[in-house]
Amino acid sequence: MISTQGSPQTRDDAVPSPGDAVEVPVAEPSEAASVDEPAVAEKPMGPRRIGVLLAVALLAFLIDLGSKLLVVARLENHAAIKVVGDVVTLQVIRNSGAAFGMGQALTVVFTMIASAVIVVIWRIARRLYSLPWAIALGLLLGGALGNLTDRLFRAPSVFRGHVVDFISVQHFAVFNLADSAIVCGGILVVLLSFRGSNPDGTVHQQGGKGE
Repeated sequence: MISTQGSPQTRDDAVPSPGDAVEVPVAEPSEAASVDEPAVAEKPMGPRRIGVLLAVALLAFLIDLGSKLLVVARLENHAAIKVVGDVVTLQVIRNSGAAFGMGQALTVVFTMIASAVIVVIWRIARRLYSLPWAIALGLLLGGALGNLTDRLFRAPSVFRGHVVDFISVQHFAVFNLADSAIVCGGILVVLLSFRGSNPDGTVHQQGGKGE
């Protein structure tokens, strides 16, 4: 018997019976749309960098303290010393404010802020594995300790002590080496953050490709 197009036999053959298996295409994993998600590299093996942090902080603190003792003994109540003409000079200024002479009436507030910064840095140090972060935080810690020492032990009183500034840049400000350490440490922290580096040694990277 010959079946013609559209005959009952042809139509019956074209319709699957209830018992016939129907294949459903399944997308391969490679066909699935990938989503951009931040990837975190594994923490590299190595020692914690607390020793580096403390060494940098101690060095910055001692250099700042030594420079202040020297300029107070040799330059206070004397004429300014020209280093680069009138652009950069050395002259002792007692500063009751923050870095670069800002906030003259907030001495106690800045003392408390410096103390809080030291506590935060020490908490971060417990999971510190990155050498660049250790250097950056060491500069911040050393600078904060340098100016905090002035706040605590210099006149006129505890928590209200005036910071010794002596580097004067024309049309800019008068500052000290502790301020310089804080600025350098802060800049390094910003650069490391932009690069995705974390204090614990991990690195945030943008992984994956869009559809």
